[in-house]
Amino acid sequence: HVQLVESGGGSVQAGGSLRLSCVASGFTDNRYCMGWFRQAPGKEREAVARIISGGTTDYASSVKGRFTISKDNAENTLYLQMNSLKVEDTAMYYCAADSHASCWRLFGGTRSVRYWGQGTQVTVS
Repeated sequence: HVQLVESGGGSVQAGGSLRLSCVASGFTDNRYCMGWFRQAPGKEREAVARIISGGTTDYASSVKGRFTISKDNAENTLYLQMNSLKVEDTAMYYCAADSHASCWRLFGGTRSVRYWGQGTQVTVS
């Protein structure tokens, strides 16, 4: 039974920083891939950053150079370091994950993602 638990959201002024965390449990193979998605009010959920086994990362163009995704395999924890935050980064941020064999789901649109966290709110003013 896969579980993803996020933390670290909050309110910050534009230009500030936040770090999100997501602890994963239930995967039998630690090569699982993970990512961060976000959904702003009235908008569709979108991919922000993804990381696959071996450390390869992928970023949305809107956050490239400002956000950094990383994964601590020993702690089964995913991070998203967000710097130079903008008002338009305001959204509910969701952790997503899938098994190594099904990493394609994190790149195939939000409907293909099987495992989601509960979300953590990020508000930039």
